[in-house]
Amino acid sequence: MKTSIATVSISGNLREKLAAIASAGFDGIEIFEADFIADYGSPRDVGNLVRDHGLDVMLFQPFRDFETLPEPARSKAFDRVERKFDVMQELGTDLVLICSSVHPASLGGIERAASDFRELGERAAKRGLRVGYEALAWGRHINDHRDAWEVVRRADHPNVGLIVDSFHTLGRKLDPDSIRSVPGDKIFFVQLADAPQIEMDLLYWSRHFRNMPGEGDLDVTQFMQAVMATGYTGPISLEIFNDQFRGGNPRTIAKDGYRSLVSLMDDVNRAEPGLGFNMASIPPRVETEGFAYVEFATRGNEAEALQNDLATLGFEKVGQHNSKAAGLWRQGDIRIVVNEETTGHAASSWNTRGTCVCDLGLKVANAKSAATRASVLGADVFSQSVDAGDADIPAVRGVSGTVLHFLDDSSEFDQVWQKEFSAKGAPTGAGLTHIDHIAQTMSYDDMLSWSLFYTTLFDMTKAPMVDVIDPDGLVRSQAVEATNGTVRVTLNGADSHRTLAGAFLSDSFGASVQHIAFATRDIFETLETLKSRGFKTLPISPNFYEDIAARFDLADDLLEKMQAQGVLYDQGDSVGFFQAYSLSFSGNVFVEIVQRAQGYSGYGAPNAPFRIAAQKGISRAKGIPKA
Repeated sequence: MKTSIATVSISGNLREKLAAIASAGFDGIEIFEADFIADYGSPRDVGNLVRDHGLDVMLFQPFRDFETLPEPARSKAFDRVERKFDVMQELGTDLVLICSSVHPASLGGIERAASDFRELGERAAKRGLRVGYEALAWGRHINDHRDAWEVVRRADHPNVGLIVDSFHTLGRKLDPDSIRSVPGDKIFFVQLADAPQIEMDLLYWSRHFRNMPGEGDLDVTQFMQAVMATGYTGPISLEIFNDQFRGGNPRTIAKDGYRSLVSLMDDVNRAEPGLGFNMASIPPRVETEGFAYVEFATRGNEAEALQNDLATLGFEKVGQHNSKAAGLWRQGDIRIVVNEETTGHAASSWNTRGTCVCDLGLKVANAKSAATRASVLGADVFSQSVDAGDADIPAVRGVSGTVLHFLDDSSEFDQVWQKEFSAKGAPTGAGLTHIDHIAQTMSYDDMLSWSLFYTTLFDMTKAPMVDVIDPDGLVRSQAVEATNGTVRVTLNGADSHRTLAGAFLSDSFGASVQHIAFATRDIFETLETLKSRGFKTLPISPNFYEDIAARFDLADDLLEKMQAQGVLYDQGDSVGFFQAYSLSFSGNVFVEIVQRAQGYSGYGAPNAPFRIAAQKGISRAKGIPKA
């Protein structure tokens, strides 16, 4: 399988785009005409530049408004194509994309279009070139790949074939399985794009909201199954029009594109193994088994404050690393590493951001398979020197440079805590059992990238994106969750430094983990125990409890306990979710205590505006100039 991406899909000038595309691992490009025209190099120079990057020009596009025109416009269209054929030969590509006409003078008619393409095929053949016809979803007469195929079929010329695009098929809600009837050798090129499901004008939707396969809501996997069932053996290419991507980092967007293609084709291969195409074997999506640990980078007085906060939460120090300034704190199945090293990744994180979460350990079924899949998908592998006797645990870079380590039950890793920390067993603590979820904050522009990271690497699904109202702006939030429920991560995208999430990013110089949610079986018992240790919950407005008393059938004594302890409540499918927040915690992080009923799949999102308002109110009351 050869991979390609249209140059229009990423930001920058042509030369910046080529560098990003080559670095991401693509085999070739669709060169968008506007990118070529804007470059000062001759067609031959540009073609050589592409090949100098180790890429092929797989397609020249687009040529618009060609078929079924009356004279003299018809003759002019053929003249235009001939001039583009000249350019193609200089560039070193043999395939041009012709999209279905939107010209107001276009006459329409399948046979008339076929006749035009038959003649064009003859002209292309004389130059050793090929012509691909694509049905635009908003085409004047041809807007369905089935009609485009009928034009190609009737043209009956070896140099004329069909180009299919997932957006044009799925955006019009056409059945992609109809592609299975097309002979694979008559499909000349395949373009892919996903998109969020939005009801709007097709052209506007296409030009502004396309995204990478797996980032949207379209069934791109079914589309590709249909394509591959035809016997198609050509390139698989991305054609993405997205306002956010146009302003993004070209290398990041290109890497995301490559990751999405590899993951998609792996999904297709697993969904329908008999399709007859070969793909390099990669491990399946990683099955998670929970968070193995959370590691804080800290130092000096900040380290003392963090350890006091952990003790207040019922954690106890159960081990000290044999060779590093790192202590292990534990409660239930929760492990917190407090790293005070002056060298290495933790030290770099502290020097940049102060006390922050610098490392997350994920318990997985197979750590080596996880590392292999991550590497194939283009994740940034992390490594640093390991002391003698310490386990060399596979790891990659995560959000904002946070490290993500993979641990499993193999002999190499199962004794890491005993061998490296001489750790004791878990203390009784205050009833906290495990990490329910971790909230990571980022720029809104990075959210698609990281949701793609999680859902292509791990056996995770994403929840719909929700808007969280902050008194000073809007934060977009999307949860990704392991299908077995063992790992949950909420991704929160901030546009403005005035929001609580945006202020966290600004104050911490880009740290990722803003809050950690610990689970308990009885939130009220746990909070009573924590109160005796000095833990204070975030006070919530009395109006909140008046509101939920009206919304939910809760006993009066339960409501009184909730208000007294600052406990919020949400309900879904007749099961409840209790949550409370710390008044403060070290390193700009805050802590959440949750009691999740079986069957509740949310995160208390309806309560977020009230929690944020309370947090901001406390900050302002203290005179802290938070956003």
